[in-house]
Amino acid sequence: MNNELTSPEAALAPTPTLREIFGGFLGLGLISFGGALPLARRALVEQRRWLSSDEFTDLLGLCQFLPGGNVINLSVAIGMRFRGVPGALAGLLGLIAGPSLVVIGLGVLYEHSQNDPHVRHLFAGLAAAASGLLISMAIKVVLPLRNKPLAALIAALGFIAIAVLRLPLLPTMLVLTPLSIYVAARSAR
Repeated sequence: MNNELTSPEAALAPTPTLREIFGGFLGLGLISFGGALPLARRALVEQRRWLSSDEFTDLLGLCQFLPGGNVINLSVAIGMRFRGVPGALAGLLGLIAGPSLVVIGLGVLYEHSQNDPHVRHLFAGLAAAASGLLISMAIKVVLPLRNKPLAALIAALGFIAIAVLRLPLLPTMLVLTPLSIYVAARSAR
């Protein structure tokens, strides 16, 4: 059973406080080894209900266009949306504080055990799990586009240009972004 809020009538949660923004992204950062995006979508859309599925997809599109990490950009954008600059800082600090300390600790441990075959197998397993999470998130992000064929076409063109043809991201985005804005504006009428 899908517990995602999909109906337009589904109420979003009240505006989160600075503490909730910090805590939400701190928790997200601490549990999202291998990629936070799949877990971010679940936390923000399905659990906390800060965004609708369409809002998440739109905001993620913007965050992917901006330089930097997608989830870092997302934490700043969501914090800014709800609480301005203090919210943006709360989201950013929440997302990076805990994981930074964990990564430093793991880096020290890895330095001393990197040649152990068990450690190498552990990392191979972690890479497989991260790939599964990424595929799951990609499917959830694409699902809202099933009723928007032109938007799906633009997403497919972006995938083909970057993943298949290996065109540079910036020129691809400079072509596809105005096209997607045009399509979105036409469909909003």
